[in-house]
Amino acid sequence: MASERTASGEDSLIARYFRPLATDPGAFDLNDDAAALKASGEDIVVTTDAIVEGVHFLPDDPPDTLARKALRVNLSDLAAKGATPAGFVLTLALRTVDEAWLGPFASALGEDATQFGCPLLGGDTVSTPGPLMISITAFGRVPPGKMVHRSGAKPGDLVVVTGTIGDAALGLDVLKGGVVAGALASDRAGRDMLIGRYRVPQPRNALANVIRDYASAAMDVSDGLAGDLAKLCAASGVSAAIDAQSIPLSATARALITRGAVDIASIVSGGDDYEILCVIPEDRFDVFEQAAKASGVPVTVIGGIVAGSSVPRFFGGEGREIPLSRLSYSHF
Repeated sequence: MASERTASGEDSLIARYFRPLATDPGAFDLNDDAAALKASGEDIVVTTDAIVEGVHFLPDDPPDTLARKALRVNLSDLAAKGATPAGFVLTLALRTVDEAWLGPFASALGEDATQFGCPLLGGDTVSTPGPLMISITAFGRVPPGKMVHRSGAKPGDLVVVTGTIGDAALGLDVLKGGVVAGALASDRAGRDMLIGRYRVPQPRNALANVIRDYASAAMDVSDGLAGDLAKLCAASGVSAAIDAQSIPLSATARALITRGAVDIASIVSGGDDYEILCVIPEDRFDVFEQAAKASGVPVTVIGGIVAGSSVPRFFGGEGREIPLSRLSYSHF
């Protein structure tokens, strides 16, 4: 997002909407070709995610929610790695310059950058004939060698998730007019809650230090609990047994299951939760739970790590295995 001697339309757009967000001295007011991020003796954790119109969000989703989602999905990755946010760069591919869209987008992005201590460092703005695309690369800091990996889980460890699972996928179904929309036709509050969980994730950055101190493995749940747990287990060379009845659900999601509108298989394979999935040694769980409670983030044990290389298994009432036709959302 560097300026030129002769101001262009891009330069004006950057100066008006994004320079106010570049509060870190290393961003140089977005007047250079690059930013400088001081490591200060720590490891720099880097993550990137893009959200694309028609794939990760709907064409009529409000611009302020798009800004928050684009940044927060990256903040969620940093939290799962035990990293403290340090800054981000933004690539924005626009069909046209629409000030009615850019104003609330930049305002919400700035609010989240301040709230999570993750200032804009730079990036690029381009025009595109295709769908709107927002790509963010975020940087975080951890003490040397302390980033939490997907690998590291061992048999006997407990499988833990934060928050509730499945709400975002149900919210997308509401927006698409699916079976959930019909089932909640008379429940405006329930519909709004699910839509909010889909449009605006709640990254668990308050838990980052706790994850770093106690988790043997962790990742965020972006493509679906079942699929992401399978990835973590594969990286660790283990498997897992999950008690489906222990999976934390919102009251709305639980009511939908009770009524038969959805089943637990669709809940665990739905995407966009952006909760943290972590593995905690059993003898460290009590102190982990206390630290998590102090951070204000709810955590729930949903099963355990077992030896083996099979896909994690989910069990319902009376110990019967729940068949999963798919594990998670897939782009390809």
